[in-house]
Amino acid sequence: MKLSELFLGAGLPYPPELGEIEIEQIVSDSRLVRRGSLFLCLRGTHTDGHEYEDEAIRRGAAVIVAERVRDACVGGAAARIVLENTRKANALLHSAFCGNPARKMKIVGVTGTGGKTSVATLICEMLRTSGVKCALIGTVCAEDAEGRVLSAATGMTTPDPEELYPLLAKMAESGAEVVVMEVSSHALALSKVDAIEFEMGVFTNLSRDHLDFHGTMEEYFLAKLRLFSLCRRACVCIDSEAGRELTTYLQQKSQPFVTCSVTDKGDYCASDGRSHGTDGVSFVMRTPMGDFALKSVLLGKFALINSLTAATVALELGCSPADVDTALNSTKGVRGRMELVVTPNTTAPSVLIDYAHTPDELEGLLLGARELRRSGGRVILVFGCGGDRDRGKRRQMGIIASRLADLCVITSDNSRGEDKNTILCEIFRGIDKEKPYLVIPDRREAILAAVLTARADDLVVLAGKGHETYEIDARGKRPFDERSIVREALLLREHKTTMDGN
Repeated sequence: MKLSELFLGAGLPYPPELGEIEIEQIVSDSRLVRRGSLFLCLRGTHTDGHEYEDEAIRRGAAVIVAERVRDACVGGAAARIVLENTRKANALLHSAFCGNPARKMKIVGVTGTGGKTSVATLICEMLRTSGVKCALIGTVCAEDAEGRVLSAATGMTTPDPEELYPLLAKMAESGAEVVVMEVSSHALALSKVDAIEFEMGVFTNLSRDHLDFHGTMEEYFLAKLRLFSLCRRACVCIDSEAGRELTTYLQQKSQPFVTCSVTDKGDYCASDGRSHGTDGVSFVMRTPMGDFALKSVLLGKFALINSLTAATVALELGCSPADVDTALNSTKGVRGRMELVVTPNTTAPSVLIDYAHTPDELEGLLLGARELRRSGGRVILVFGCGGDRDRGKRRQMGIIASRLADLCVITSDNSRGEDKNTILCEIFRGIDKEKPYLVIPDRREAILAAVLTARADDLVVLAGKGHETYEIDARGKRPFDERSIVREALLLREHKTTMDGN
């Protein structure tokens, strides 16, 4: 693609004399540069791409795009373009290189601390039930309009531009009319989605998370707000202070929006909400079009609000109440979100796997777990906190765990480069020492101990990893599937029972 075509498609200025240069690829990692590459200098948390310009030139970069002019001339055959914001340019250029695929579809962006994956998945299922060809991009995977998996979980909620815009192009090729995607605060702060005009932005909630990156809750909220400067209209859950503050912001902008709430205060409300244990929840949805009885097979405290939020968006996009109800009744849920692991018999405890890794999410998970446990059973919680992440939430999560679990098993959870014992000590500060607890640093051993210790009526809750099938520590990333470990524990338990019987 000629540079002139690329920059015009991205809406970025360029020196006309450079317009005929052929661009073969766009990269921000100097190790990937080859002849014909456009190298983008991006400032990162730990590194600055401007420090690798010489390497990019040696490898044959045709063009260097940077935010500052070097004291020394670039040299070599590389041309140079200086832009104010290369992160924004990263999104715009990758989008243009892929033919600006987002312009060919309606894009729905879902943001918030919790519920993004469940809400995005439900919206997609409701649209598909109504006959809309819908694709999905999220934490668990990316699917095209036919439901084919284009990429598996990478640990990143919103892919980087070099992956995101080619994904959107494939989705457009598959005939997608709508794409529902999770949009993280990191993606917004780093301008990953700046090339997208969203048909609708969806806000779920805001609670403490990612303060290692954003610094303060105010900055975290401001990052979330960026989505709503990129969308035509919005759907806001107003059951949090941040949701209500967002509606004030949208009113000031005169931007169209609707609200939803589990109280009577939203445009779309849930009344007569009831939990049916492992059979899900039911509620009456009050809408501007009338009232509808709905039932969701999702479990836990957040099942009601996630179902309501998704239904609100689906109805606003033209789905019928019947299609919404059908989707809620038939959904398989999301892997690692209030996921009940099938246990072999009634002598084995129930096991629940969830991604909860913030104080609010852990509290919601445990409140839901207490409703799901068998009569007389205990809630046994296995949890930890991520390394190299917000340290302030560790003690908070320890307090919540002690208050709502009958037995806490404190263990590791992606310690990354941080010493796992340091993390455990910080969690331990919040633990009520007069209540039952165990500290088992090895997560596999912690899961085995919890399942083997549990009684038949107990519910074992594994929090923090959810859909993840890996663990990250100082040695790097390695396979780690909690479901396999649970099956191993249940077999050991069954073997022990058999041996005891003999």
